Amino acid sequence: MDKSFSPNASSASTWVWYPGDYEIWLSNKMQVRRTEREAIFPPLWRYYSPYPLVTFQTEVDIPEADDVKIYSEGAFQLLVDDVQIYGQPKSITIPTGKHKISLKVYNQEVLPAIYIDGQYVKSNETWQVTNEDKLWIDEAGKAQQSGTPWVPVGSWNFDSPDNKPSEFRLATQPWNPEKVEKIDGGELIDFGKEAFGYIEIHGLKGKGKLVLYYGESREEALDTAKCETLDNLSFDGNQSETFTLEGSKAFRYVQVQKDDSVQYDSISMLYEYLPLEYRGNFKCSDELLNNIWDVSAYTMHLTTREFFIDGIKRDRWIWSGDAYQSYLMNYYLFFDSPSVERTIVALRGKEPVTAHINTIMDYSLYWFMGIYDYYLYTGDTKFIKTFYLRMKSLMEYCLGRRNQNGFLEPLEGDWVFIDWADGLPKAGEVSFEQMLLLRSLEAMTVSAEIAGEDEDQNKYRKLADDLKLKLFDVFWDDEENVMKHQRIDGQIQDMVTHYANMFGIFFNYFTEEQKQSVKEKVLLNDNILQITTPYMRFYELEALCAMGEQEFVLDEIRDYWGGMMDLGATSFWEKYDPNQSGTEHLAMYGRPYGKSLCHAWGASPIYLFGRYYLGVEPTTPGYSNYTIKPNLGGLKWMEGKVPTPNGSVNLYCSAQEIKVVASEGKGTLIIKSKTKPSTNFGNIESLGNDKYQLEIKSNTSYTIKYNAL
Repeated sequence: MDKSFSPNASSASTWVWYPGDYEIWLSNKMQVRRTEREAIFPPLWRYYSPYPLVTFQTEVDIPEADDVKIYSEGAFQLLVDDVQIYGQPKSITIPTGKHKISLKVYNQEVLPAIYIDGQYVKSNETWQVTNEDKLWIDEAGKAQQSGTPWVPVGSWNFDSPDNKPSEFRLATQPWNPEKVEKIDGGELIDFGKEAFGYIEIHGLKGKGKLVLYYGESREEALDTAKCETLDNLSFDGNQSETFTLEGSKAFRYVQVQKDDSVQYDSISMLYEYLPLEYRGNFKCSDELLNNIWDVSAYTMHLTTREFFIDGIKRDRWIWSGDAYQSYLMNYYLFFDSPSVERTIVALRGKEPVTAHINTIMDYSLYWFMGIYDYYLYTGDTKFIKTFYLRMKSLMEYCLGRRNQNGFLEPLEGDWVFIDWADGLPKAGEVSFEQMLLLRSLEAMTVSAEIAGEDEDQNKYRKLADDLKLKLFDVFWDDEENVMKHQRIDGQIQDMVTHYANMFGIFFNYFTEEQKQSVKEKVLLNDNILQITTPYMRFYELEALCAMGEQEFVLDEIRDYWGGMMDLGATSFWEKYDPNQSGTEHLAMYGRPYGKSLCHAWGASPIYLFGRYYLGVEPTTPGYSNYTIKPNLGGLKWMEGKVPTPNGSVNLYCSAQEIKVVASEGKGTLIIKSKTKPSTNFGNIESLGNDKYQLEIKSNTSYTIKYNAL
């Protein structure tokens, strides 16, 4: 162990734990809160547990004696310079000079964690931890002996001794209903928009029963027999006059029915949320699009909780495919790195790997892609170094699920999801799955390099190169100039779908000629199986934007997301079919109110507006270099802010003028203009074909005059 600590290493203490264990513990708690008509509905996949016994250790070199306070979640053994300190002291004096400090902590109920606070000796990221596992399993599945594996500690934002990790709660604030109406002997309470929180009953008196029927829609709250969530309450007369329910729910409407012997004055709610700053924004000349961005941001915030979840009513779980899109939207709204880290780690769990993430083949692959993007947007290498072995073991599991042709094909226990689409075949070798595997192998190549694993890096690079050749050899149709969907028993099926074709565009796997063919023959072809979920509309519209079809995409956004708003949506849905009407919009999975009316993947305009209209994208990790390629898409003007790790890129754009100011990194503004643009600072360079670029330096205000094409 070579970590040492100097007086200037850190300015604050924080609670620390074994990396990933807190995320696993917290996600376990969160994901069992889903209920359906008062029955718990836990996730469909394996749960993991924190290590109950771990050892924390650091080395310090301090200029003077330090009085150090010790806080622990769990019983501990303390050693200073390998000498045991008897008892479990709440404080200790560390003498001047170099010392090694170790705490072995046991906690079976929650997880072992410590908070150490002195003038110089502080628990922080410089500490290391081990789970005392002297054995590890090699790729052949054999146990190997090794030394104690020390890894960097995990932490979040628990920066005071009283702010214990085990006592974490989301923030709340009181909300009053917008409307209350008498109905069927009870009351129907409308909070005005989709919400998440705890019902509070005020002025509660008497004995008897009271029932709450929740609904994301008015129809659901009124349907006492089939609404998805409800609470049956029984009071003995000794309850407090202000009664707050223990479980949080998602709803807009609540129907209240009660015995005559129970009275109350009013009902409100405690709105529950993760406190986050909206670091990104977007506004333009089209008020409908502005409203769509606002509702998208609200949808994203509702589904950003302890982790990125899918829907706040159903499922309230962490799904890797949903989370992958949330990561991308997060980079253009909150840029909250801890939420991404927590979600990635919770999804992965621990060893051994016995199934795909969420049991879904494509969701294991999205997990790797999420780490690849996290590194690109944040530049954080520590995360990859800490969890590289978990990346490697999951990848080896995925590679072990390939068939004799080297392609992924569903085996027993594998769920190939792709999308909720009627008539979508998923058997055999599906080109989309192979493309996601290719991207994942590229992510592993980059990650192995960061982790210093040269042999792995070469291995994954070769696997990626070989798979790419095979992918195009088998699935690309040279005559039709599109990628086919599926091969079964060695026979290519005569079917073309959007999935691999659109991903091949923004993964940049296609030549320009191939991209144009795919755009015309697949993306803009109404005879191809159409996409009806916001989940895959995300990628469909991204591919079209990548092909310069921003004007077309804006019309699609106005029609699709605007269509939900026309039907009264206050958050965006799991699925929207404009051909449906009335209560058909509420049904899914064979249940009249099974559809989630607040679903994370419905918020994709956040990403599209930031990435493809404001046009801001990192080109090297952590925004050290980035591009700005604004595209009005027929708008008169637009303006917005795209967050970066430690600042933002601010942009205003009309057809005649662009204003840019960025707070970090080196940017390249690329625009199309009928005439050569002028700038108040820097030099405009011509790239040919009416294309120009300008280097953007940090903390400099640029005004560019041009004539947009």
